This record gives sequence, structure tokens and C-alpha cells, in this order.
Amino acid sequence: MVIKKLAQSNLDEALELVLNVFMTYEAPDYSEEGINTFKNCIGDREFINNLTVYGAYDHNKILGVIATRNEGNHIALFFVDGKYHRQGIGKKLIKTVIENSTQNKITVHSSPYAVEVYHHLGFSDVTSEQLTDGIRYTPMVYTK
Repeated sequence: MVIKKLAQSNLDEALELVLNVFMTYEAPDYSEEGINTFKNCIGDREFINNLTVYGAYDHNKILGVIATRNEGNHIALFFVDGKYHRQGIGKKLIKTVIENSTQNKITVHSSPYAVEVYHHLGFSDVTSEQLTDGIRYTPMVYTK
């Protein structure tokens, strides 16, 4: 498996994986407003173009995606194809973000589905679950 930074021109495949994983694992816990907010976010090219996006590939097949903003210090998207959960792909993607961040702290707004995943990867809750525009999330931080 190879982790590589994606060019803006190669994001369609990554965003398709993001949407598919979101709809399967996270959307069931969201209101219609939250689902629409998420879809609008990943459909907003201005937002997407301001992200640094990495993909995990096995040959030419994308298995996972992680995207950051704020010079690599905030995780905006983190999704692994369900067929490949618990195989270390997420850990490798997080390691890539940690190595490329510019600060000692990395933040994320974790979905309810991913809170335990982030705990396992060394993140801590900053506060309790929040709700904004139908999106449920727990603010979390990782300190190098």
C-alpha cells in the first residue's frame, strides 16, 4: 500500500469513496439536514481545493482518504473503505498527516462513528459532542 498526495485533478475518485463511506457508516446517525450539509461540503470545489488530500492505494485502487486544512493541522475528512477497516490503513493515513503538519497539535471534529477510532490513534476529546447544521461531532486534539 502506498500513501500519496493527490492533485486537485485526481480528487473525484477520492470524493466518491468519501461519500460512499459516509452514506454507509455515518449518515444513519445524522438528520437529513446533516446529510445535506455534508454533501454540500464535499461538493463545494472552493472548500475542496483548499484541502491537502492524501489517498491510500493498493496498486491503482483507492482504499482510504484523509484531507487537512490549516497547514495540515486540522483533519477535515478521514474515510477508509469499509472492506478495509482494521487493516492499519487509517493509522498510516494519520501518520502521514502527523509527519506533514506544521504545529504540535492536530485537531479534528470527529463524527460519532469515528470517536473510538480517533481515541485509538491517540486523540483526546476537547469537549462533549456538538451539533452544527445537523452535523454531530466531538472536537478532539492530538498532541505530538
